[in-house]
Amino acid sequence: MVDPVEIAALAVAAFAGSVIFGVTGFGAALVTVPFATHFVPLPFALALFVLMDLANAFRIGFENPKNAVKSEWTRMIPTILIGTIAGITLLVNLPRGAATLALGVFVLLFALYSLAHRSEAQRVVSSDWAYLAGFTGGVTSTLFGAGGPPYAMYLSHRGLAKEQFRATMGFATLTSISLRTIAFFATGILLDPKVWIYAAAIIPAALAGLWVASHLFRRISRDTLMRAVALMLLVSGASLIVRAMS
Repeated sequence: MVDPVEIAALAVAAFAGSVIFGVTGFGAALVTVPFATHFVPLPFALALFVLMDLANAFRIGFENPKNAVKSEWTRMIPTILIGTIAGITLLVNLPRGAATLALGVFVLLFALYSLAHRSEAQRVVSSDWAYLAGFTGGVTSTLFGAGGPPYAMYLSHRGLAKEQFRATMGFATLTSISLRTIAFFATGILLDPKVWIYAAAIIPAALAGLWVASHLFRRISRDTLMRAVALMLLVSGASLIVRAMS
């Protein structure tokens, strides 16, 4: 049954998540999926927002492809694939409460990392970390709908300009989301007609969020936005943990 209140709430989440994704190149699912699980089951939320994420990733990834550092995101592709397979295996076998608890812990830890992180103290790390980032991102992308944080942690320590970071993140997340979409089709998660009905409502809201983000990109620093998001994620992650434990 289609619930107009659910659709409205999920559309608001899609708009907010897309604004964040449009400015930073990642992070939409960190807002959309935890919020959505207060209204719909986690597998449904993951299936719904993978369609939105795919539309957003195509929009950002091909916006300024010349800014992307090809060697950085292609290095991660093999382990993203392996991580995706591991993530979908966990998703179809974890009990709902355990999956919700794991999502809450993941969101909370990333929020704490973001608040503690200082961009001016960054150091350039070895490109070998790309393989771990790819695998971890593949797992978290499929299990939580959020592959971006591991990719962002790696790419933010590779000495990239803001435009290079955003474009490279766009291609990395596009790869991850595409593989996640295939995995969801293969397991039947994306075969629910209700997912597609809801997607028809939230994708326009997501595209509107990207339009707003395109105007904010040159007016707001990525660090400022990510710290605001991190504070929101602290509350979101904590609420998911409390709900799962109860």
